[in-house]
Amino acid sequence: MLRLYIAGNSPSSRRAEQNLERLRTSLTSKGWDIDIIDVLTRPDLAESAGIIATPTLSYEHGEHRRRIVGDLGDTKRVLEFLGIEAEGNKA
Repeated sequence: MLRLYIAGNSPSSRRAEQNLERLRTSLTSKGWDIDIIDVLTRPDLAESAGIIATPTLSYEHGEHRRRIVGDLGDTKRVLEFLGIEAEGNKA
C-alpha cells in the first residue's frame, strides 16, 4: 500500500502526483494499491497517520513502514529508500 498525502492543488502536490505516476510504471508488481489523500479535505486521515508535512509518500507493508517527504522527483532514490524493487532490477 502506497499513500500519497498532498495539500490541495499546490505545485508541489501536482509534481508529487506526476512523479508517483512515474514511480508506478517502475514497480515490478502491478498490483500496488495507491491512494492519494488530500489533507485539506481529509485532515482526519492525516492526523490519524501522523502526517505533519506534505507531500508525503507512506509505504505500508506489514511491519515494514517507511515515509518520504518531498515531490518524489528522484525515482531511483525513492524506490531504494522505500525498499521496493524497480522493473529491470529483478534478481
